[in-house]
Amino acid sequence: MKQISQNKRSGRMDIVSVPPPALRRGMVLVKNYSSVISAGTEKTTIDSRKASMLQRARSQPEEVKKVVEEVRRTGLTATYTRIMTKLDSSAALGYSTAGVVLAVDEWVSDIEIGDRVACAGADFAHHSDVIVVPRNLVAKIPDGVSMESAAYTTIAAIALQGIRQADPTLGETVAVIGLGLLGQLTVQMLKANGCTVVGIDIDPYVIDLARASGADIALHRGDDPVEAAVMAATRGHGADAVIITAGTKDNDPVVLAGRITRERGRVVIVGATPMDIPRSPYYQKEIDVRISRSYGPGRYDARYELDGLDYPIAYVRWTENRNMLAYLDLLQRERVSTQHLTTHRFPVDRALDAYALIEGEKSEPYVGIVISYDDLSADELQRITAPPAPEAPIHISPKRESLTVGFIGAGNFAAGYLLPHLKEMPGVTLDTVCNRSGLTGADMRNKFGFRDSTTNADDVFANERIGTVFVATRHGEHAPYALRALRAGQHVFVEKPLALHEEELSEIEELLGGNEALRGKQLLLVGYNRRFAPLVREMRSFFAQSGEPSVIHYYVNAGFLPKDHWTHDPVDGGGRILGEVCHFIDTIQFLTGATPERIHAESMFTQSQNATNGDSLHITMRMSDGSIGAITYASNGDTSMPKERIVMSNANSTAVLNNFTTMELYRGGKKTVRKSAGDKGHKDEVLAFIDAIKEKRASVIPYDSLIATSRATFRILDSLRLREAVTL
Repeated sequence: MKQISQNKRSGRMDIVSVPPPALRRGMVLVKNYSSVISAGTEKTTIDSRKASMLQRARSQPEEVKKVVEEVRRTGLTATYTRIMTKLDSSAALGYSTAGVVLAVDEWVSDIEIGDRVACAGADFAHHSDVIVVPRNLVAKIPDGVSMESAAYTTIAAIALQGIRQADPTLGETVAVIGLGLLGQLTVQMLKANGCTVVGIDIDPYVIDLARASGADIALHRGDDPVEAAVMAATRGHGADAVIITAGTKDNDPVVLAGRITRERGRVVIVGATPMDIPRSPYYQKEIDVRISRSYGPGRYDARYELDGLDYPIAYVRWTENRNMLAYLDLLQRERVSTQHLTTHRFPVDRALDAYALIEGEKSEPYVGIVISYDDLSADELQRITAPPAPEAPIHISPKRESLTVGFIGAGNFAAGYLLPHLKEMPGVTLDTVCNRSGLTGADMRNKFGFRDSTTNADDVFANERIGTVFVATRHGEHAPYALRALRAGQHVFVEKPLALHEEELSEIEELLGGNEALRGKQLLLVGYNRRFAPLVREMRSFFAQSGEPSVIHYYVNAGFLPKDHWTHDPVDGGGRILGEVCHFIDTIQFLTGATPERIHAESMFTQSQNATNGDSLHITMRMSDGSIGAITYASNGDTSMPKERIVMSNANSTAVLNNFTTMELYRGGKKTVRKSAGDKGHKDEVLAFIDAIKEKRASVIPYDSLIATSRATFRILDSLRLREAVTL
């Protein structure tokens, strides 16, 4: 499958071969036939990635501040590794396509295989042969509308949302500043709305095109008396509304809009333009300035875009999806047209020529640039649409090679903290990497030397060469994938948390404890890396001979996480207690050599919101050896403070670990300091897992401890709900 990509670090453009995306919950799989390059948006993105690191830093001062804060919290090495890993990857381009539905998730009831659809979304509707798109970002194409015209739908929806923000009425005069593709579509839809339209630009080519789009007056910003012409056309009052669709670093569009807008008129900003609003004209005329956010209500709302929760039409008439449908209806009724807007057409194999055009390597005028895609072969179609393989019973194949690895989930964490170490280990063969994004999977295949990449996890479980599986996906897939790998006879390293539901945990416990075929022959390790950190191991050794219970306080300056972050999603993430607090429970278990017996948790009560803040809480655990473990998990601390601090006291001795960089040991009135480079144990964790496989050991972390950690997180939730201490 062909896809257009750009390297985030070098800015190099390429057409790459990637596996097709897998169907996901609430989504549809689409074979693209046309996609449209949004020249302004994509050129800005491409240019930013081609800029030097210094240029990027100067243009993004807020990002620089975040990096500085991260260095303070996690150390220079960890921050540098994360940033370089993120940069050394490929990014998809495109967000407006049209094609035919190949497969539909069972959650989607009103789209069928074979439907012609327009697709939207910068995370989904890429310039690619096959894409997977959430239901609310898909709109059925009416009969009589071509794929090419429908491929403009997302861009047209952006233009339409700008018009809705301007709220024009029949007979009003509306000026459009910026007559690129977005401006041309805006002109056409304003005419369909019964408005008198004035188009303004600095390019004679698009000014002429605006006349073909229906502009009543088309003016050159430099050569024509724009203000006088607008006043003459409006009997001296000025435009009722001005829509700025220009993409520029110049503030002139905003200045001009203030001059040509009538008293108490509206100025709507759609394009990427500076907004240094001159006070005098806007104040004296009491002009209403409005911002148009992409293609309508629902944009940037994960519940709408990803979860498929629509807004009731009685309360939100025009959503993203309904704006898309409105444009398609206008096409069907021939109220708008893209024929004269399409200046260039390229097959996907020549897509780089299209980008050379918008990058200025070719001196040709352009507006609408369409990329076309060929039909799939019968074999490709069969492979893409084949139903998931049924889960096989437990079968330990003699062909499996214990150190041949399949990797599921290859995001930034895996690429930065797991795969580099795994690649360096002698005897390990990296066979197949599976990722939701075929582009990312192909990146990881090439970067780390995997034999193959895929978007279908079945390819990992069914591969009889693969004897070990790493699972580093979003949390909701951890337990299901771990269970499948164990049943397929594979060793499993699964990132934390092990499970989001008690039923999943019980199933894993039963499988590991009650099956003779698995007992002692397969490893399960959960990615609790902190117990492998050098300073944490030294802390445990410091108290090893005391024979007494300990008091441990683990303070976590977790920081705020937006409520729409996937970690909070009950299906994908499960929340921060299940997803992250498990780390600290495991560390306390490691330091004490004991398991939790009784837990009491309290969430911070936010008086202003009259509600509990589940991201800030304090947990007290009574351990089986009599120790007391306390975890303070704070989301309301200052970001410049280090993230983690452990204070452990035992037998008149104390150890204080500061963010895995320094540890102070106090005993007999003396203080000793140990230092580390912020090593949180990721490398030693992977090494311990591989060594255990080689040596055929029964476990790395005792299974009872792994189960106890997950069970403790469930009891924390119970304690918060019941407002009392609970026993495990």
